[in-house]
Amino acid sequence: MAEIKSHEFETFLQKSARHYRIYVIYGPDRGLVSERASLLAGKSGVALDDPFSLTKLDIGDLQKDPGRLVDEVQSIGLFGGEKLIWIRGAANEKYLVDSLALLAEKPLEAAYLIIEAGDLKKGSLLRKTAEAARSVITIPSYADDSRALNALIDTELGAEKLGITPPARQALIALIGGDRIASRNEVRKLALYCRGFDTVEEHHVTEIIGDASAISVDDAVDAILGGDLNAFLHAMQKISSSKTAIFLVLQACLKQFQLLDSMRAEMDEKRLQPPQIMQTMARHLHFRRKPIIEQALRQWTAESIARESNRLQAAILQTRRRQVLEDSVAMQTLLSTTLQSGRKSA
Repeated sequence: MAEIKSHEFETFLQKSARHYRIYVIYGPDRGLVSERASLLAGKSGVALDDPFSLTKLDIGDLQKDPGRLVDEVQSIGLFGGEKLIWIRGAANEKYLVDSLALLAEKPLEAAYLIIEAGDLKKGSLLRKTAEAARSVITIPSYADDSRALNALIDTELGAEKLGITPPARQALIALIGGDRIASRNEVRKLALYCRGFDTVEEHHVTEIIGDASAISVDDAVDAILGGDLNAFLHAMQKISSSKTAIFLVLQACLKQFQLLDSMRAEMDEKRLQPPQIMQTMARHLHFRRKPIIEQALRQWTAESIARESNRLQAAILQTRRRQVLEDSVAMQTLLSTTLQSGRKSA
């Protein structure tokens, strides 16, 4: 079994990546999955600007032609040399798994294969097949922790010869994370904003990213809980323009309903009022969000919270099974939840 831990990727990239030709990269952080796939592609030595050497396919392309992956990997390049086949949006499609199992039987000679997948659970078909093959390396990619975020900040600001004060760093970390590409873009935007200074101060973070509401899923989730349709559509438009994955909003909304479920259960069991629960179970929330959560606790019953959580979980499962429909499924589900919240507050 060839597998590395998420935090071991940098070492693997520098020391061991060249020993493999088939990579399966998976995880909930789509930006990190994509970024790692790009780094591995760069290590392959294949000319990424040559359409005869690089073939990029979405999983839907293979659905129309299940045998295409094997044909692409085994075909000889028009002008010789090595090829890279790059698959995006994979889940547990049988035609992909069957092709991977076939290709993993013997080492590839003149081709590299990179497969970007979503959050594969342990025992899922694609992950199980990849982990069982010695010629395939599986690379999990989970959301950045504080250590990874600090490293990201240091790398991007260091490239511009910028320092950062502790309060500014703390404020910045609170505003990024969840998606590697979105986080990197925000830090780069901050570095550009502070060009000409020596040090990033807290007010710089507030001024340029303080509207992180512009790309943060929190704004969308707050609009959903508040039943504010216009605010929801506005937040989703900003998220889309920032290229943040809409799946993250769906995931964050489920987490918020799971928190509401815990808080509501505590309220009902101890016969407490929403303000009392907010003092004990909502200390970690930003002060601007607390009134919205408190209002949701007044409006949503334990039964309705459970129903909505189940619906959100079903939508997440559907997006994993059919990633081509991810955006439309997520948008339809979130819109429905927003309308329900609006009816409850009416």
